[in-house]
Amino acid sequence: MTMMHHISTPPMPDSLWLVGCGGMGGALLTRWLEAGLPDSAVTVIDPDPKGLPDGFSGRRAANAAEAAAIGSAPETVVLGIKPQLLGEVAADLAPLLAAPLLVSMLAGVRTAALAQAFPAARIARIMPNTPARIGKGITALFGPGLAAPEMAMMEALAGAAGKHFWLDDEGRFDAVTALSGSGPAYVFRFIEGLAGAGESLGLDAETAAMLAFETVVGGAALAGISDLTPAQLRQQVTSPNGTTQAGLDVLDGDGALSSLLRATVRAASERSRALAAAADAATASGLRREPVKAA
Repeated sequence: MTMMHHISTPPMPDSLWLVGCGGMGGALLTRWLEAGLPDSAVTVIDPDPKGLPDGFSGRRAANAAEAAAIGSAPETVVLGIKPQLLGEVAADLAPLLAAPLLVSMLAGVRTAALAQAFPAARIARIMPNTPARIGKGITALFGPGLAAPEMAMMEALAGAAGKHFWLDDEGRFDAVTALSGSGPAYVFRFIEGLAGAGESLGLDAETAAMLAFETVVGGAALAGISDLTPAQLRQQVTSPNGTTQAGLDVLDGDGALSSLLRATVRAASERSRALAAAADAATASGLRREPVKAA
């Protein structure tokens, strides 16, 4: 897999339908608009787009038929819906499309299921994470058989949100989802837990929260710019028989921290695989419905 960075002059799509505009979809749309994608190129399809950027002046539609009625078929479609809605959405959306690049951010949903749902589309997958909101995300890309211009477009969309890399094995998406896709929540939870530990030692809640937050943010920033590995940075802070060593002895005693994190990420990965199975079943069921025709 190859790491790539922000693209300064991205080849953004001429026309894009964003299907589902919740927190992640809205965050990506915000970054795309800031990177140069014009509002006029975008149609947001969502009956309740909670993540819609402030001041967005592009087209909005409650469903696929309404989108087709107010604009032509798009060059690119980005799916940001819940995985279990794939079958229902595809039954309505697929008949209205020509041959777009279809980019899915649906956790666990394989390209085979997407190809079944959208047989005319060129299929790709992305897995961003929430730091994309501030351009600090990391996004995994997968698109077997895509042409160079389509790969460049995917890199542009991902690059607007931060760093990105290509996967050559779709089977690794579950692990990526569990680690980087879900990972920010683990970090946020750690900040909560660290602040709670400070309170337990007598600090007031505001001071404990401030210290926990700044410690995690500062530590991550240092790790991000340092030539040293996290292990080497940890060793720099840890004096023999000192306070840090006493704390680390608890975290690492009997492999507690490593075991906990492995179990945490494994649970998320297994859930990703379960979502894939549910999406396969939902797709098969949804595609048996009579699709909604455009007006």
